[in-house]
Amino acid sequence: MEEPQRARRPGGRGARVGAAVHQAVTELISERGYGTFSVGDVAARAGVADSSVYRRWGSLEALLADVMLTYLNARSPMPDTGSVAGDLRAYAAAVAREITGPDGLALLRLAVALSTTGEQGLQARDALRDERTRQLQVMLDRATERDEDAPDALGVLDHVLAPMYIRVLFGIGPLTPEYVDGLVDRLLSAL
Repeated sequence: MEEPQRARRPGGRGARVGAAVHQAVTELISERGYGTFSVGDVAARAGVADSSVYRRWGSLEALLADVMLTYLNARSPMPDTGSVAGDLRAYAAAVAREITGPDGLALLRLAVALSTTGEQGLQARDALRDERTRQLQVMLDRATERDEDAPDALGVLDHVLAPMYIRVLFGIGPLTPEYVDGLVDRLLSAL
């Protein structure tokens, strides 16, 4: 006789553990920076066992990548304003808010640091880049379907996102709405 499988409840213990661990990682990055804490530190801060973290994520790098991807997906929804210009402006404004918010700089530094931690770190970095590119591609494909001239995702990364990231990482002035809109305008005028 087969044993019935227990149904998983959305929002159950697993969701609470995930949220607590993500919050612990974000706090530790903000307080200490990357490379200064372990899975044990994360588990202690989250109030869970180390084994729970390892069982779910496998490694600190995989956990950090998951935190970054979750952060990106929660904070950067793809706008649909009806035009590529409106979509890009709304998206760029959302990214500017995201990276200048309370956890933004720490998580941006984490993304850079992950690329120096060996193969798992490179995979985490690539997963972040691929997710950001996938997000952009959805928006740009919609523009193409509307018969609009749209840049490619790499163009958006190079001409809109990269300058914002550099400004935040190096503390070069604020990301004003005028500055962010100007980045989008320059990209679109080159089409």
